Amino acid sequence: MRKKIQIIVNVAASTDFGERYDDALGINTFGALNVLNFGKKCDEVKLFLHISTAYVCGEETGIILEKGENLKRRNDINIFEEKRLAEEQLSQLQNQCIPDKAITSSMKEFGLERAKMNGWPNTYVFTKAMGEMLLEKFKGDLPLVIIRPTIIASTYKQPFPGWIEGVRTMDVVLVNYGKGKLTCFPGNLNSALDVIPVDMVVNAMVVAMEVHYAQHQYSCETIYHVGTSSKNPLKLSDLRNLVHYYFTKNPWIDTNGQKVEVGKLIVVSTINRFFLYMKIKYVLPLKVFYLINILCCQCFEKIYTNLNRRVKFILRLAEFYKPYSFFTGIFDDRNLERLQRVAEERGIDLAEFNFDSRSIDWEDYIMNSHIPGLLNQGLL
Repeated sequence: MRKKIQIIVNVAASTDFGERYDDALGINTFGALNVLNFGKKCDEVKLFLHISTAYVCGEETGIILEKGENLKRRNDINIFEEKRLAEEQLSQLQNQCIPDKAITSSMKEFGLERAKMNGWPNTYVFTKAMGEMLLEKFKGDLPLVIIRPTIIASTYKQPFPGWIEGVRTMDVVLVNYGKGKLTCFPGNLNSALDVIPVDMVVNAMVVAMEVHYAQHQYSCETIYHVGTSSKNPLKLSDLRNLVHYYFTKNPWIDTNGQKVEVGKLIVVSTINRFFLYMKIKYVLPLKVFYLINILCCQCFEKIYTNLNRRVKFILRLAEFYKPYSFFTGIFDDRNLERLQRVAEERGIDLAEFNFDSRSIDWEDYIMNSHIPGLLNQGLL
């Protein structure tokens, strides 16, 4: 018996930017195709809603439109060949009988290498972009709506302000800064950090489903950017000031019960200057300390190991977040504006299903919702 399902929603995604290439392909790229193929087997499907990411654009600058042209320009990628390469790489590693941890590390590096080779900053956005390419190629007559959120953060209002699960994206930086483990970071203080509360993304999804399901003139492919850089940008400089103010008023309590004092985060204007700063201030002194530890019969081994781990973590963090802390693109959201107008005409309660980024009060949200929610729930 053929299944009668009218709306297919694909929200599956692996959101670790440094994930294994085979896993990311399986979920973000071919997972999307598998859900699409399921939808094609169902009778009366009127809508396929896919959740992607705004950063499928790679490292483009200027106004980034709600269109698929930025992917079509790179549509010479052989996605099935990418899958074959990942499988071949994994098979070679397994045949070497090396530990699983080493295999995972190698597959992560392989994914990053393939992403950068093809013009994307990391494995996550590369595999999400390929997922969109497959949907465009194989959707046939199935109406397709793609939601492209930017950097997703805790809730603005629903189910309550500050709700979040886990520590993700920019929150890794915030938490480590609050703990006193991060004192400097690369970035452009004037660039907009495009953050959007997760409940606004969900509200946009719900409204899009209602509108597109009801109105058949929306049967073609439609893309929506759900972000803030176009209408209500949060500058990196403003976020730095707000986070410093929060942790000054509400200091982190360490494992010894002591308050952690933080200074204002040092933001280095280029990635090369940042790595030079880290080398002079931390890497070279750590090498000297390594020699001292050897001369002292490794009496300081534990201290050296902890410091070395901390420095490597900061360097990895900077490398992962470089594309976002220096990002200068602005995500156009005129399609989203039109969706709001149609929803209002249809009588949809946009106070209940709010996704208007202009309503966000950044100071109130960061100080009273996002950071408290992150510390109280995200770290559980």
